[in-house]
Amino acid sequence: MAHEHNHEEEDRYITLVNDDGDEELFEILLTFDSDEFEKSYVLFYPVGASEEGDEGEVHAYAYLPEEDGSFGELIPIESDEEWDMVEEVFNTFLEDEEGE
Repeated sequence: MAHEHNHEEEDRYITLVNDDGDEELFEILLTFDSDEFEKSYVLFYPVGASEEGDEGEVHAYAYLPEEDGSFGELIPIESDEEWDMVEEVFNTFLEDEEGE
């Protein structure tokens, strides 16, 4: 899945090109680094999903940051250990959001 990162907008959005070649805009929910897996991770969801009341699917990818701070190539998460770690961070993030 290719992506572009527009620095003109706030760093809250990422544009991905889906398999059909169509661009989709996603809002970045969370980025974090993992020392254990020596990668950075980004979680995002389709723009507009939260306003409509439906959850919208949250996507998670690993990435290796570029020197300019952009995401570089998004890398699918393939191991169960990584998914468990990402899920744990995501659940903690949700709990913190609800606690505010």
